[in-house]
Amino acid sequence: MIQANRRHTISALLALGAAALLIWGVEDRKAEPSFHRNEGKVFGTYYTIQYEAADDLADSIQAAFTAFDNSLSMFNPHSVISAVNQNRDTLTNAAFEAMWAEAERVYRLSGGAFDITVAPLVNLWGFGNKGERLKVKGERIQTDIDSLREFIGFDKVQLIDHRVVKADPRMMLDAGAVAKGQSCDMIAALLDRQGCENYLVEIGGEIVAKGHNSKEQSWHIGITRPQDDVSGTQNDLQEILAVQDICMATSGNYRNFYYDGEQKRSHTIDPRTGYPVQHSLLSATVVSNTCMRADALATACMVLGADDALDMIARAGDAACYLIVEKNDSLVVITSQNWADLLTK
Repeated sequence: MIQANRRHTISALLALGAAALLIWGVEDRKAEPSFHRNEGKVFGTYYTIQYEAADDLADSIQAAFTAFDNSLSMFNPHSVISAVNQNRDTLTNAAFEAMWAEAERVYRLSGGAFDITVAPLVNLWGFGNKGERLKVKGERIQTDIDSLREFIGFDKVQLIDHRVVKADPRMMLDAGAVAKGQSCDMIAALLDRQGCENYLVEIGGEIVAKGHNSKEQSWHIGITRPQDDVSGTQNDLQEILAVQDICMATSGNYRNFYYDGEQKRSHTIDPRTGYPVQHSLLSATVVSNTCMRADALATACMVLGADDALDMIARAGDAACYLIVEKNDSLVVITSQNWADLLTK
């Protein structure tokens, strides 16, 4: 009887051991990292996120998108920035305040060329929420611009105790020139928290890359050749970069524009003059410590033009730029002196 019980006990232990090994094996296989690809539309543009992880993180990514939309989307009537623009009493949150800090920094660095209070001018020229193009002509344009510029300027707003205080209630904020880059940083931070060491986050052309791709090679990123293309279907590349750890943003005037008679009106508005920019700089690609900063600096470059953009990037100290300029009907590439160094850093 004792021997029988002992055999029964040993058999039970062996069975339990085998089951434990089986469960361990299943869990081990589930934990094996592999590359995932999530893509779709968000914030009025398209995104592609590739990352190496044990699990598909699509649900977490969508939750992060929703939280960000509730903070900085001008198209979401319930967002923090919409409440600020509508003069509703609201407390700002961490995402909004991070945007604010970077916007102020680039505003000062660019001498006012980058200014998130430009929203009324963006709307005037037909690039805002309603998309209504400017209807007035001649001297009336200058009159309207002068009227709006009375309440445009980052020095006329303050952030005090988590509230935006305006010098004039008609002031409105537009985070469109910094938010896509910031959202890339947000998703990259999420992936970092999940232990991802290899990923590429691309949202509307802004990039955060880390580590290597699924072939254990550097990530390959294209810089689009600037060609007038309101359809957004032309994607000829000026250059392809092989990178591993980088935050990069590109701004240009070759997709979002319209013609007013023979006059081309681009979506990049100079807040200092009130007019769409008109110069030979067609595209500005910037790399920096964060994609949010790169995004803001790329927009500032487009406002400033090539020479002043190079000067601003040199003063920034933590950024490099790749500019595509039109000269004599040809495209010419101009880079900051530190472009190659910072690109491979």
